[in-house]
Order: sequence, then structure tokens, then C-alpha cells
Amino acid sequence: MYFVTGTDTDCGKTFIASALLCQAKNADKSTLGLKPIASDCEATPLGLRNADALSLMAQSSIELAYSQVNPISFKPAIAPHIAAEKMGVDISPSRVCDSLTPVLSLLSQEDFCLIEGAGGWRLPLGEGQFLSQVVKQLSLPVILVVGVKLGCLNHAVLTQEAMLADGIKIAGWVGNILDPNIAYLEENLTSLHQLMTSACVGVVPHLQDCCVERAALELNIDILT
Repeated sequence: MYFVTGTDTDCGKTFIASALLCQAKNADKSTLGLKPIASDCEATPLGLRNADALSLMAQSSIELAYSQVNPISFKPAIAPHIAAEKMGVDISPSRVCDSLTPVLSLLSQEDFCLIEGAGGWRLPLGEGQFLSQVVKQLSLPVILVVGVKLGCLNHAVLTQEAMLADGIKIAGWVGNILDPNIAYLEENLTSLHQLMTSACVGVVPHLQDCCVERAALELNIDILT
């Protein structure tokens, strides 16, 4: 079981998490992707639905109700703690943990489960609390998705420093090339390999169609620690 975070919003957390689940499923593992908090949800006849959560569900062999996969959802595409404050919804770390515990208790050690965060590592939950506290409380190892573009080295190192300062185990990192025209791509990747303290699970090239199955070929979940 791993928590998936990223260097920033739109770094490709869902894309990479879905690809990791896809690879695990192809290796005949039982898979489950969870998205405890999501903004930018669409109103449907069945209730609010989030594209990220649906992508994770598409790669999950363990079937759950949508409300179990994404228990806290907001329609506006804004920071969750702002949406929660306006709607009077509790998204404190204890509330998030409580929403995950029933599902996590059903899993075995053989199941490959990913819990995808929202935003970056220090996603605010309001009142000076952060989603990172949930990860620490649940003692989850973390997979860091690095969105490879100009500035990614700084973002990656700062995120890594914050996680290590929190006493978090970093299970591995994935490079997701966002900008196909980034100058000195190979040099930037070499720097990431030198600067990161955990193993590289893979580097996914820029894919116009964001094909999860294609991205899965670039990853190796056996590297995760």
C-alpha cells in the first residue's frame, strides 16, 4: 500500500498512479486505487464524480462503490479546504483517516493499493492541518511523481526534504515528462537521479494521448521499497 503525491498540481499523479495500477494488474495482482479528497467534480445523476477517481477505478480489480473510492468530493475546481469551509464540511486529518479505515481494513498484504493525494505534499486541510498528516498517521510509504519541466529539480528536492523531515519513507519516484521541449532533458533527468534519495521506478515520456497502458510499460513496480 502506497500514497502517491506529486511535485505540484497537474504533475500527472493520476496518470502515473493509473499506470502503476495497470502494470500491477497485468502482473495478476489485485489492485485498488483510492482518491480520498477531490475537487473539480462533475454533477451526474448518481452524484458528484471526479475524473481522477474514475481513472483509478478503471485500473482497479477490486470493485468498490464510488463513495468508498472518493468519500470527500467537491464540485468547484478550487483548493479543497476552501471548498470545505464554504460548504461546512469536515476534512480534518482524522476525518480523512476515518473515511479510509473501513476500506483499508479489507485489504490483504498481497493487494496493490494506491492512495492518491490532491495537489502537492502540503495540501492544506484547514486550521493549520495538512493531508501529509494523514500519510504519517497511517504510516504509508510514498511514491513521488515528478512532473519534468523547467523548475522540476527545485520542486522535487523541496518535496523530498519535506517528506524526509516528516519521517516519511519514500518508496520511489517517477519522472513524468510534461514538457517535451524542455532544454537539456537528459541532463535534468541525470540531476534527478543524483538528487533523489530513493530509487527511480521509471520515466514516462511525453504522451500526447496519455495512454495509461503505454505508460505502464515504462514503470517497474518491483523497484518500490
